[in-house]
Amino acid sequence: MIDLNHSRGVMAMLVSRFEGEQLGRLLDLKRAVDSGERLGEQQSSLLERACGEAMQSKRLVDRHPEYHALYARSVRLYKEITARALENELNARPAAAIPGASGRLN
Repeated sequence: MIDLNHSRGVMAMLVSRFEGEQLGRLLDLKRAVDSGERLGEQQSSLLERACGEAMQSKRLVDRHPEYHALYARSVRLYKEITARALENELNARPAAAIPGASGRLN
């Protein structure tokens, strides 16, 4: 019983932290990359930290089905930001600077 109460408390703290500290910044990142911006060092660090925390909390989330949908949406958000940020980076480079890109179509 103590373990269950403890894990519920930890989950509540993680959700509160996510909603209060990370979600707004992540949505700002999403808007930025969706408009073609490249991530700076600080933004990349924020995304890396958020992804790392999500991975660390996965086992705890698995024990609380009521948080599965929120967890899945947050992971999808990280994936969307990361994919678009990579696309923006690749689009910002000339084709000759991308390994394996010859600029020719076969």
